[in-house]
Amino acid sequence: MATNFPTKTVGIFSGMILLFILAACCCTTIDSASVGIRFKKWSSNEQLRGGVEGTCRGWVWYNPITERIFEYPTYIQRVTYEPFTVNPKDAAIFSMTPTLAYQIDENKAIDIFVKYRKPVKELENGYISTCIFEAYRTCANNYTSDELMANRAKFETEVRARLDESMNQEGFIVREFTTKIDPPASLSEAINAKNEAVQNALKAENKVKEAEAEAKIAIAKAKGEAEAMRIQGDGEAYYNRVVAASLNSLLVQQYAIEKWNGELPTYNGGATPFINLPTGK
Repeated sequence: MATNFPTKTVGIFSGMILLFILAACCCTTIDSASVGIRFKKWSSNEQLRGGVEGTCRGWVWYNPITERIFEYPTYIQRVTYEPFTVNPKDAAIFSMTPTLAYQIDENKAIDIFVKYRKPVKELENGYISTCIFEAYRTCANNYTSDELMANRAKFETEVRARLDESMNQEGFIVREFTTKIDPPASLSEAINAKNEAVQNALKAENKVKEAEAEAKIAIAKAKGEAEAMRIQGDGEAYYNRVVAASLNSLLVQQYAIEKWNGELPTYNGGATPFINLPTGK
């Protein structure tokens, strides 16, 4: 047997569904790390600056027919752009791949909305990318290819300074900025060849220094050995002189004894030996 729901119950259920749909359409939430901008779609009041009624956060109720809530994140945004080319003074082609970290100034969020009325991603691909390209193009025109490669840190500092000037005044605070710079292939080859030549020269110089050091070691070693031999020779000569001096008198006496016939020479009537003979005392 079928049971029919009372008409009153169906009406309450339908009303709850309708209320839920209205709540979903008329309410939104703005994160604490973002700023919401409430504006009227068709306002002609110039004091509202394009219909802007103010900023908001948290749970926000609005009339979706006449109003809209626009949200800008105020935390740091990071974006890496696709490579693009710029030309130094000598018309070479350099590829630049910038990475930018920026933050929307909360106090200027309404100014950004009034001027651009674009979400963050569209601003990144529109106004911000234009600022970046203009900064690179202007700064690169002050360098030749060699100067740009030799002064990459200075070049990037100059680009950052131009971005600070152009973006900060619009309400975009530059937090970090880095660049991957790729020179033309011909310049890369020339730089690699130059670096290789420098490395080879350093290796040759090191080999010369090593050979000089080895020669000095050999000379010092030879001098040391010669000095040692001289000292040894002087010692042996001194020893021989001392020994010879001590043996001369004995050798003379021995020679005399070998030649003596056993007769003692006489002098003034007496016999005096010409060698000292032991007396037996």
